[in-house]
Amino acid sequence: MTEQSQASLLERYRRLAEISRNLASTVDLNILLDRITEAAAHVCGSEAASILLYDENEGQLYFESATNLEEPLMRGLIVPVEGSFAVRIVSNRKPIIIHDTQNDPRHFAQVGKATNVTTTSLLGVPLVAKDKIYGALEAINKRSGQFSQDDQEILMDLGAQAAVAIENARLFQQSDLIAEMVHELRTPLASLRTASHLLLRKDVSRDQLDKVVGIIDNETTRLIDMTTSFLDLARLESGRIPFQSELFDPNQLLKACVDLMQDKASEKNLRLNLYLPKELPGIKGDQDKIKQAVLNLISNAINYNKPSGTITVSGQSSAEELFIAVNDTGQGIRPAEIDHLFEKFYRSQTTEKSAQGTGLGLAICKKIVEAHGGQIEVQSELGVGTTFSIHLPVKNS
Repeated sequence: MTEQSQASLLERYRRLAEISRNLASTVDLNILLDRITEAAAHVCGSEAASILLYDENEGQLYFESATNLEEPLMRGLIVPVEGSFAVRIVSNRKPIIIHDTQNDPRHFAQVGKATNVTTTSLLGVPLVAKDKIYGALEAINKRSGQFSQDDQEILMDLGAQAAVAIENARLFQQSDLIAEMVHELRTPLASLRTASHLLLRKDVSRDQLDKVVGIIDNETTRLIDMTTSFLDLARLESGRIPFQSELFDPNQLLKACVDLMQDKASEKNLRLNLYLPKELPGIKGDQDKIKQAVLNLISNAINYNKPSGTITVSGQSSAEELFIAVNDTGQGIRPAEIDHLFEKFYRSQTTEKSAQGTGLGLAICKKIVEAHGGQIEVQSELGVGTTFSIHLPVKNS
């Protein structure tokens, strides 16, 4: 090894020590994964880097972070179990260097289609901590020359540190979510306990008995909704829900959402309207997930509206984005509460007496929209109503 090469290698290890301290400074999984991929590309001198995480329950390997992740829907893209580089890395728990990926049948070509990036060479290492496999870390396209054994060794070191950091972040994330969930379960469980005690009393009248049965029905429904929403949010936050990227018609999606919610609106004597000033262009994304977000917003508008109120679902588009809005004529939300609406288990003091939700619906909506590279916003005026707006990019449509 020449003096220049040795100096370069020492500099890379010095940089790796800095990266190690940087990884230890956060337990936010998304921030952590982005830091790992940026570090991998830097220390290996590659054009890009990516992380694929392994879901042992589903037996699947999926993309979670990449330095060239211009298309947000690449996140969650599942890699075939049979015959891909990444699966081989995870299965064998050994690094791999491929100098010509285009002529190798194990190359997963769908990644290139999703990112518009051509992979010509690849260095991949397993992410292992405490004998548990977490996924694979890949450096893509060496900028100068070919990936070397030095590159492999330094990426293995980074991968070992990354696996420990990922394990810690996941443990923190899970404990945080579980603590919040347990806290939220206490209220409906306390109601059920009170109701069960009333049922055991012999002096309860028929009218009182009917009310107790109603309480039990409402609280069990609430528990089911809460646990379902909790699981959805946990999977979204961990990246374990794959997003499909396909062209779909937003006009049909919005019409379907309004049709599905008409009966619920009519039961509360509310008018539910759809306003499409012009035909919306097709957009690329996960149609079912976007539908879930829109239905949640419409459901909220129904639950928190005034008697004989109106809900208007509208859609517009520009060259850059698709704009979906759900407007209601409800009681509105205090300005001080708006910044907290998308927090897990948050319920507005303005609306919590009029309807009981899980406190997770808006957090789920936000995760879905952001996974599509979009934004969700809210505008509200007390006594007038509230408008939730979804902005989705159309640049990849």
